[in-house]
Amino acid sequence: MEFLFLLVMGKPVWMWLAFLGIVIGLLVLDLGLLHKDDHEIEVGESLRLSAMYIALGTLFAGFVWWQIDFDSAAKYMTAFVVEKTLAMDNIFVMALIFSYFAIPRAYQHRVLFWGILGVIVLRGIMIALGATIVHSYEWVLYIFAVFLIFTGIKMLFIADKEHNIGDNALIKFLKTRLRVTDELHGHDFTVKKKDPVTGKLVRYATPLMLALIAIEIADVIFAVDSVPAVFTITTDPYIVYTSNIFAILGLRALYFALAAILHRFAYLKYALSLLLVFIGSKIFIADLMGWEKFPPAWSLGITFAILGVGMAFSIWKTKDNNAAQA
Repeated sequence: MEFLFLLVMGKPVWMWLAFLGIVIGLLVLDLGLLHKDDHEIEVGESLRLSAMYIALGTLFAGFVWWQIDFDSAAKYMTAFVVEKTLAMDNIFVMALIFSYFAIPRAYQHRVLFWGILGVIVLRGIMIALGATIVHSYEWVLYIFAVFLIFTGIKMLFIADKEHNIGDNALIKFLKTRLRVTDELHGHDFTVKKKDPVTGKLVRYATPLMLALIAIEIADVIFAVDSVPAVFTITTDPYIVYTSNIFAILGLRALYFALAAILHRFAYLKYALSLLLVFIGSKIFIADLMGWEKFPPAWSLGITFAILGVGMAFSIWKTKDNNAAQA
């Protein structure tokens, strides 16, 4: 049993296994029991499932406090909140992808479920590489910080720009390189059909598969922003990875509730832009003030303040639109 106490990226093996065990258990519960049969997920079910994920993600902060220290728990919570809010943009894109491919709500959960498996692997690879680079070249954090500041400023100017999924180069590439059916075939990602030229049975991708690939690629693109953001909060790979996965699990569960009211958060993107600028600025503020690091409790408080003001303003600004729709 000694191998359980071997250090992997600064933490004993048992801590990594404990986290992965929780995630695997949640996924088995999700698809194996709660959503074994395809069905349209209602807002109430989405909120209950999301509340469970948020509660577990928050309780995990207590585990981090117990096993490491309070500062690490505060950094975990900050990273958890930042990742969850930055991924809000991902929800806008997921809604557009499902709409473009005409994926019924009954099958959307299946796409998101299998998509999360890809996220677990891809985020793990990106975070492991990032941790290795930061450990060897700590000055890379300053590059991350500058990148986040410029990304935040850029987002301020394109926050109201609409995405056009049909013009996406990846979608066009997939359609020209894969055999794709024009229609869905239940919840199947691939089907066998006769080739119109040879008459032989060949494997075709369905629009459900294209939606899954598009969502996976979108997550990688968004991770380019969110992973550096979390590394400027903490360089501990365990905290970075666990906060990322818990946040994404909960947000995808919340998707079905948020998808119906996305218009009420139209102005939240401006708050997310300011949040990126703040996160990127922290390392420079700490240097300017002569601090070893930006106080984790302050970081968490300011993060909540920015998001709270952004959400309140967005809801207030869109109240007339909501009344008109009602």
